[in-house]
Amino acid sequence: MILALHTRYRTTGGEERAIEDLIWLAREHLGEDVEELERDSAALGRAGAARGLLRGGLHPEDVTDAVRRTRADVVHAHNLLPAFGWRALAAAQAAGAATVLHLHNYRLVCAVGTCVDPAGEDCTRCHGRRTGPGLRQGCRGSLPEAAVYAAALATWQARMVRHADVVVVPSAAAADRLHALGAPVDGVRVVPHVVRAAADPSPVPGGDARGPAIVVSRLAPEKGVAFAVQACAAAGVGLVVAGDGPEAAALRLVAVAAGLDVLEGAGGPAPGSGAVRFTGRVDDDALAALRASASVELLPSLAHETFGLTAIEALAAGLPVIASAVGALAALPDPVTLVAPGDAAAIAAALPAARASAAVAAVSGPLAAARIAGPGVVAPQLAAIYATARSSVG
Repeated sequence: MILALHTRYRTTGGEERAIEDLIWLAREHLGEDVEELERDSAALGRAGAARGLLRGGLHPEDVTDAVRRTRADVVHAHNLLPAFGWRALAAAQAAGAATVLHLHNYRLVCAVGTCVDPAGEDCTRCHGRRTGPGLRQGCRGSLPEAAVYAAALATWQARMVRHADVVVVPSAAAADRLHALGAPVDGVRVVPHVVRAAADPSPVPGGDARGPAIVVSRLAPEKGVAFAVQACAAAGVGLVVAGDGPEAAALRLVAVAAGLDVLEGAGGPAPGSGAVRFTGRVDDDALAALRASASVELLPSLAHETFGLTAIEALAAGLPVIASAVGALAALPDPVTLVAPGDAAAIAAALPAARASAAVAAVSGPLAAARIAGPGVVAPQLAAIYATARSSVG
């Protein structure tokens, strides 16, 4: 029995989707019973979040009760901050369960979890317990919030890792970055995100070489979506932006400044040259339809991505991809074109060839996605993690 722990973010994104898919994989491909225990950062509020961070977690007895009630022998912990903290792992172990700490980002050391500073630059100033640079840089926006994060991360990061029987990351690039940050982790294991659509590597219809480009992303500064908007304006290619987040309003201003017509909502015709459509968050069916009418997917991230889930999903859908050569994105296979992060001109220059390769991507993309993130590939790796964790408690 697996008990999955996760604190949902104020603005949800790819991490929540990755966790849902891993739970699905454990249930459907490993035959594990999985129960979820979640907290919500938005419901917790800023005062509650501060208490959770400084105390190393709130209400660990809830984890104890859940382990005993479900008879879970493994607790698979995803985002523990700010609600659960290290105390959740300690409570799980005291109740007799093994613990798996799954680090989907860099928040063990970095207060914002992305290693991108307020200026949009890749940043590794914080190192190990030396978290003061994040406070001085104002990485959390609010000075009191930044101070709480700096103090909490420095105080509890080693204890968090010490109460994990196995530490997991999504890619070798993520493991390398954690070591560069001085995180107190040794012997981390890699388990890629699973992409359900990559179960069948047969050719798919793919996109439309005449269609717009598409970005599927949480709209946050580190995702670099502004560079995709500028690139499509320069190349005369329509753009669909699927997602929402704190930079949504600013991106509409970027589009207007670039001379683009701004369209709203997922309905209506695909945007042509000189237009960008902001759809907001869409469900899986609507996203599949948007990808089917697109010619290329753009991942202009500035962050040292730990995996690049949307890139693999795009490949599984038969779309060619243009991505920043940063973090795990730099290891993506063909049909992915890599460009320097933050370079709108490079994206614009790569667009014609990438769009023209739509027919090739419909064949090679699903094969590439299946090799990286297909359920048949990821399931044995996840099973090995659970076996290792269980063996640690006899």
